[in-house]
Amino acid sequence: MATDYDAPRKNDDDTESIEALKERVPDKLSGTVSSEDADNPDGFELGGGDLGDLELDVVVLPVQSDEFTCMECFIVKHRSLLAKETKLGPICRECAA
Repeated sequence: MATDYDAPRKNDDDTESIEALKERVPDKLSGTVSSEDADNPDGFELGGGDLGDLELDVVVLPVQSDEFTCMECFIVKHRSLLAKETKLGPICRECAA
């Protein structure tokens, strides 16, 4: 038998009143705030104290003579992981596989 999927469906559950539906759904405009409110970042406190005034020094080294930058993943790797040289540049073993 062919089914007309565009036809409106009628179930016995559709007869429930709007008042009964309102009683089942929690009122989101009631003004109560849950303690698990994810939209309130001020409510979360990270362990370890305040690190806002801490200044970090990072030393960045240039690519060494025994290293290369893969032109597929752009990660600096040791020459022992070189798979092939292409016209674009060196490719590592992981990207060549």
